[in-house]
Amino acid sequence: MEEVNLEEAMQALEQIASELEKGDLTLEESVAKFEEGMKLSKKCNEIIEKAEKKITILLQKDGKIEEENFTAEEE
Repeated sequence: MEEVNLEEAMQALEQIASELEKGDLTLEESVAKFEEGMKLSKKCNEIIEKAEKKITILLQKDGKIEEENFTAEEE
């Protein structure tokens, strides 16, 4: 899959969902669109995970800036 950014991937997913919701596609076309959507969804997750790894929190401690890795809280 070519390199896409999150916004492009989300827009493409919205388009696929819209096409699938119309119900005008053949079974084969629907399966192909679903497969494409799953690949885009996986790509979105990869982009988000990569961004989360890059995020850092800057804290002011003892008059100097310390960098601390971001950790997402699990619910």
